[in-house]
Amino acid sequence: MDNLEQYEVQILFTEVLRGPKNKVVFKDYAFQVNHRNYFYPASTVKFPTAILALEKLTEDGQFNRDTPFFVEGDSLNTTFANEIRKIFAVSDNESNNRLFEYLGQDGINNRLKNKGIDARITHRLSTPNSDNLITKPLFFYLNDGTKVSTKPIINTPSKPLSIEKLKKGTGYLKDGQLIREPMDFSFKNYMPITSLHKTMKQLVFPENYPKKKRFHLTESDRAFLMAMMKISPKEAGYLDADHYDSYGKFLIFGDDKSPMPNTIEIYNKVGYAYGYLTDCAYIKNKNTHKEYIITATIHTNKNGIFNDGIYETETIGIPFLAELGRQLVIRP
Repeated sequence: MDNLEQYEVQILFTEVLRGPKNKVVFKDYAFQVNHRNYFYPASTVKFPTAILALEKLTEDGQFNRDTPFFVEGDSLNTTFANEIRKIFAVSDNESNNRLFEYLGQDGINNRLKNKGIDARITHRLSTPNSDNLITKPLFFYLNDGTKVSTKPIINTPSKPLSIEKLKKGTGYLKDGQLIREPMDFSFKNYMPITSLHKTMKQLVFPENYPKKKRFHLTESDRAFLMAMMKISPKEAGYLDADHYDSYGKFLIFGDDKSPMPNTIEIYNKVGYAYGYLTDCAYIKNKNTHKEYIITATIHTNKNGIFNDGIYETETIGIPFLAELGRQLVIRP
């Protein structure tokens, strides 16, 4: 709070109120929210990608989340169910990129636009040629043993963003060299917290939106997605000590590696990169029978250098988001 400019904090907080006949009403609060002030959304973009991949599967009709497939040039045979599980349990980048090849940049952006969600997704995550405009085909194995492939998608070249605060810091590392100038995020993914928050509302409470703004998921796919958003790494098969319960839950429990209590349910997606930490979560407090949606971001990069790995993630970022969650959900 002593240096809001440095930390770039933005918070959206919604109380979910239930009226007669269980009708849902949102009571919204905002702190420093400005969709024109850029922050790097990191892995939070995997959240809409997972939703839209399931939506497209339903539209295609030939495949479902359990249909085996592989991406051209990839050695892994998998399913969309497996990849979505990894996305929410451990934020797996390769899993996201496999779904990205299925959707393509234009597919993601057009679908979000049709839902009234402001975003611009231009690239895959943590892979060479991440912004390649041509997607790779996917090869599906159908029940009768036949193999069906999708066609590569040729996507539209991205234009630079025209919003505020796109140039960040005082320098960045590139190929081991320190470049003494601000890092330019003009061609990076863009998903403001207003859009993340809206995505969560439209997924969890579709009845509050007209049909054309809803995500067109089967009841089975929607139930599966919600279960994956809540899953712990241990429940997903990651049994090592590094993948504790709150590994992907920054709000409320992010600074505590103890087992999470079953009195709080969190359905969420976090993202962290370049010193930015963001969490978008639907939270149910079973003790108070109250429900909330919280989306918050903070930037921790005191030295102003990007790609040097020196960020205050563990000392400031995660503790801030954890305490924020406790103040909003536990203490009212």
